[in-house]
Amino acid sequence: MSRLDAGERRHAIVQAALPLFARKGFAATTTKEIAAAANVSEALIFKHFPSKAALYAEIVNTGCEGEPELERLLALPPSTATLVEFVRSLMRYFAVETPSDPEKRARHRLTLASFLEDGEFARLTYEWIMEHIQPAFAASLAASEAAGDLVPSPVAAPNRLWFAEHLAQMLASASLPGRVAVPYGCAGEELARQGVWFVLRGLGLTDAAIAAHAAPHDAASGRRRNSAPSMETST
Repeated sequence: MSRLDAGERRHAIVQAALPLFARKGFAATTTKEIAAAANVSEALIFKHFPSKAALYAEIVNTGCEGEPELERLLALPPSTATLVEFVRSLMRYFAVETPSDPEKRARHRLTLASFLEDGEFARLTYEWIMEHIQPAFAASLAASEAAGDLVPSPVAAPNRLWFAEHLAQMLASASLPGRVAVPYGCAGEELARQGVWFVLRGLGLTDAAIAAHAAPHDAASGRRRNSAPSMETST
């Protein structure tokens, strides 16, 4: 078996620490346990990470940076279409990908555990989002309003992103027990589609804008259901 280089070893330590932090929380997880899970010595962990907190921060960074879908979104010009893409990607990540992806589930558990501890992991994550994603999201909100596709809102732009994220995160949380705890009546792609519709209305997109930018994508993807609220129909 070939030896891992420094970058691969660092990644292996992060991957070993993630489920431990997710299951036990930051305070209760020891570097000894992390070393055992990663099959390395504690000394090697501290060679790569000066402290347990530094390892914790690295888990945040590896979860936020370099995601192809995020890079794609951030490269799009501010517009109503881009705003819809942001919301669609957010809902798909939490409602479709997180329930079926072990690493994403572990990261989600870690966020929830963080709220029950000192909140540091969640705080670091949201600070990263505020710095790297919020400006692009706010720019698309402004572009959509300028185009007449978004009605003015008394809700600050950052809170519109947070409120959307909170809903999406709750959809993932409901699936963590294995059997979904909330009787949504649908799951996966259809649940994400309904979440997109709900958030777009909450952001203030007009019926015409939703019909133009969201409904055609759903129709083309074959994800529309007769039991779901129509994208073209107002509530």
